[in-house]
Amino acid sequence: MTIWRGETPLILASQSAARKMLLTNAGIPFEAIPADIDERALQKNSGLSAAGDIAALLAEQKAAYVSLRHPGRYVVGADQTLALGTRLFSKPAGRTEAADQLRALAGQTHVLHSAIAVACDGATLFSHVSVAHMTMRKLDDAAIDAYLDAAGEAVTSSVGAYQLEGLGVHLFELIEGDHFTILGLPLLPLLKFLRGEAMVTI
Repeated sequence: MTIWRGETPLILASQSAARKMLLTNAGIPFEAIPADIDERALQKNSGLSAAGDIAALLAEQKAAYVSLRHPGRYVVGADQTLALGTRLFSKPAGRTEAADQLRALAGQTHVLHSAIAVACDGATLFSHVSVAHMTMRKLDDAAIDAYLDAAGEAVTSSVGAYQLEGLGVHLFELIEGDHFTILGLPLLPLLKFLRGEAMVTI
């Protein structure tokens, strides 16, 4: 028996495997249709500098972009930014940049800002930003190389060069924040919104 009461499935404006997994496990039917937007250009042109504000903007823009192309559908956009003090990180372009990011983050506490937005016909209906504090172990070059060898190309698919649901868990000493925030889709606020819209039965 399905818990979904929406007339059509959600659209997830992302191809993130972790985000897809979270919605699937929660019993929410969806289609994954990524937003074809230039995130870095949007960030630069916005003039925003706070990590949470940038994540919120990008989540809203992704949701709006896809929702305009699929009239009447509820679209979930998501974005995640990583900040170490005032320095913001993007997905590493390759192994060298991944190693540089890990050297910068090692032994430090960084902050993940995970934003979600729901849009319909280009209008934002809901947005939320959750925060997690991540303390990475002290890592020497040998440990970083061993991790990069084991993780392979996956390190370029996530900001900070790690995926906590995979080998990235070995890098950490302390984590403060919910699992969904860390995986890039604050699920509890999203489910609360969907309940308010009478789209789920639980």
